[in-house]
Amino acid sequence: MERIFKRKIYSQILDWKKTKDGKTALLIKGARRVGKSTIAEEFAKNEYRSYIVVDFADAPAALWEAVENISDRDYFFTQLQFIYGVQLYERESVIIFDEIQKCPQVRQAIKYLVKDYRFDYIETGSLLSIKKNTTGIVIPSEETRITMRPMDYEEFRWALGDTSTLPLLKTCFEQRRSLGDAVTRKLLRDFRLYMLVGGMPQAVNTYLDTLNLIAVDKVKREIIELYLDDFQKIDPTGKAERMFKAIPSQLSGNASRYQATSVIGRSEDKDTMTELLRDMEDSLTVNISHHANDPNVGMALHMDYSRYKMYVGDTGLFITLAFMDKTVTENVIYQKLLSDKLSADLGYVYENVVAQILTSIGDNLFYYTWPTDSGKHNYEIDFILSRGSKICPVEVKSSGYAAHASLDAFMEKFSSRIASDYLIYTKDLRKDGPILLVPVFMTMFL
Repeated sequence: MERIFKRKIYSQILDWKKTKDGKTALLIKGARRVGKSTIAEEFAKNEYRSYIVVDFADAPAALWEAVENISDRDYFFTQLQFIYGVQLYERESVIIFDEIQKCPQVRQAIKYLVKDYRFDYIETGSLLSIKKNTTGIVIPSEETRITMRPMDYEEFRWALGDTSTLPLLKTCFEQRRSLGDAVTRKLLRDFRLYMLVGGMPQAVNTYLDTLNLIAVDKVKREIIELYLDDFQKIDPTGKAERMFKAIPSQLSGNASRYQATSVIGRSEDKDTMTELLRDMEDSLTVNISHHANDPNVGMALHMDYSRYKMYVGDTGLFITLAFMDKTVTENVIYQKLLSDKLSADLGYVYENVVAQILTSIGDNLFYYTWPTDSGKHNYEIDFILSRGSKICPVEVKSSGYAAHASLDAFMEKFSSRIASDYLIYTKDLRKDGPILLVPVFMTMFL
């Protein structure tokens, strides 16, 4: 059964409709299968008198003929209504251009369609083919852009029929109130289910239909294969595909940066490598954390493009990607992950989900490393958040919290810059001196 999930981006689209009043088109960017087309059509159905969905991935021949005459807007609009059998009403209808990257000609015409002002326009696009297919055309300035990501944890709980957990957790976090060990264990198990299923609507829908994590795994594998095919299209050398597939092994290696040379070989062309990374980041299938050479407000001014870590945009996909060498991710692996009994070397799964959550709440990702006094190894802060005029270091642990040497050293080194210190882990909310120990399911409240 196909479900329409409640998504937070709906309120952003509604805000666009109310504030822009047809003066711009709306472009919803996002990776494939993240729910862009679904939310666009659901919005159109609820907020307009009528709508037309023009799917450029599966368009009839008559549509392409109409596109060729798009400069004659009376003709274009008349043809659309005949082709799709829908009547459009001036200032009461919206036209959705789905997979807009497949028709640059219409993307360029948005400027004139908006100026015409008869109807509203919503565009959706996947991966960076939007970027690749705009070469040689004028990108419309009359375009409001928003980004759609996988379902966050609250949206996942909504899908499961739970609307109370996250508001209660937010109150507990704000009041620094502990939850108790039994409740914490239950909430952690709930959160690990989210980590396993992930936030791709198709995977969530399959879980609700079957309650079978193996069935969910098969769906996630299909999505990953789509991503790999797209990477091949935008980068025929195969480097982007190999770098994506290597994310779990790179994180498990516990290195202070992504070791690209070990995955794709040494490249002498720094500009090409930088462009490849930007393309991967623009794809919204990955989240990249850059090294902050000077951990302070305005970290983007001092980030090191050559030192970075890479995470999968959806942790459910990350777990499946980590076990892609098996035909199907074994049920025992899922059960051990769900009960938190898998070996400690999978602690990097928690690092990936924290990166996903921080990205979803609007943070740019930065980390920081520096040598210990002995020089034999490095301290590392997993994430640094900018809050007002201060920063907040964040260390992620998959189990215990007794030792947090990097966080202690960072606080001593940059005490005047720090607002709050956080250690994200898998136990109850509590204080350890100046450090707030935060259960991973409260990360979104930092």
